[in-house]
Amino acid sequence: MTTLTLIGKPGCHLCDVAEQIVESVVAELPAPVAARVDIEQASIAEDAELYARWWEKIPVVLIDGELHAHWRVSADRLRAALLAADQEGVPS
Repeated sequence: MTTLTLIGKPGCHLCDVAEQIVESVVAELPAPVAARVDIEQASIAEDAELYARWWEKIPVVLIDGELHAHWRVSADRLRAALLAADQEGVPS
């Protein structure tokens, strides 16, 4: 399983755009890969620790807890990262 975490806040235009990109990219992945992507959302408005760490960088995308992108999300780069993460998690 690959965990993709989208960190943002309500009313954030860039966060809405990032969410649309994430949903589109995951929907376009091959079905077996998409089934292994778990999308989580977190809000800096509801979590003081997230706020302290990410407030000036939202939206933030983490893949398996590691920073993938902030401010702007590239669909091509996200797709490549999710495919690579899936390959790492699939036993040979």
